Amino acid sequence: MARTDSFVEYVVELLEKLGPVQARRMFGGWGLYFGGRMFGLVGDGQLYLKTDDVTRPDFQAAGCRPFIYEGGGRRIEMSYWTAPTDASDDAYELLPWARRAVDAAARAALKKAPKRKPTEKKAPLPAASKAPAKAKPKATAKKSAAPRKQPAAKKKAARKSPRVKRS
Repeated sequence: MARTDSFVEYVVELLEKLGPVQARRMFGGWGLYFGGRMFGLVGDGQLYLKTDDVTRPDFQAAGCRPFIYEGGGRRIEMSYWTAPTDASDDAYELLPWARRAVDAAARAALKKAPKRKPTEKKAPLPAASKAPAKAKPKATAKKSAAPRKQPAAKKKAARKSPRVKRS
């Protein structure tokens, strides 16, 4: 971790049992990553965990609050919610909530992954008899290009006689 603050270091220590968690600085806060996916963030001294339609009811029932910021003159609610109060200081209590957040991040990544349509191989065209050759268009007289204009001759500037210094 480059440049961290003590609370971020503390959160990463709490999440140690989850596996290799990385904290990356972003937008005045910190993003928490597991397996290359962001599953949490730390902002204003508060831990927020990723939620989705599956996990959000659990966070609501535990009395958690969403991460909200002001942007473009309006309030924007993110899919990150505070960790439950009893889990904020206890690694054992925090671990199941962090796993829910990692799972929500994985589901979100699956939704965002572009779905490739299977491409069908086109069957080769059947060998058909050759179509009759098209008649060549009749030759027409080519227009000759107009001769290029010669640039106008430059006039020589009149020479001034050298000045004579008078003493």
